[in-house]
Amino acid sequence: MSKAEDRGQRTEDRPTTGDKKHRVFVLCLSSVICLLASSVPAQEDAVKLVETKRMELKEKEAMLKKEEERLSVLRKEVDEKIEAYSKLLAQVEASIKKVDQVKGEKIESVVKAYESMTASEAAARLAVLDADIALQIMTRMKSKKAGAIMASMEPRKAAALTKSMANLTVKSP
Repeated sequence: MSKAEDRGQRTEDRPTTGDKKHRVFVLCLSSVICLLASSVPAQEDAVKLVETKRMELKEKEAMLKKEEERLSVLRKEVDEKIEAYSKLLAQVEASIKKVDQVKGEKIESVVKAYESMTASEAAARLAVLDADIALQIMTRMKSKKAGAIMASMEPRKAAALTKSMANLTVKSP
């Protein structure tokens, strides 16, 4: 071999600056590829995690919508029942008022009947009546007539009736 050939061989064996750059480039490229390859599974895991969370959120959202619809139906039912019960309560109150009115009218007619009697006749009849009924009659009479009837009553019955009348006025507002 000649020196030139020898040099050529040596130059071929020796890396040139272009070869060095090429090798560094290949080395860098392979490192980048390795990094990218290792980050792909991490990205895939992150994507899967995000997708799983998204699906969970969709399921929760669907459940919440169903629950909201169920609650809406229940609220409507409760509102309807409240309305029905309110109407029923108003009817009951009107009926009670009517019964009280009729009862009051009946008692008023009984009061007028007792007021038309003599004091001794009224006292004799009131003495045998139930204490509550006698009390209702006496409290609705005119004071003068009630006083005359109580004067004609047996003292114990008059005292008991007076005590009931006094307690009644104390209880009323």
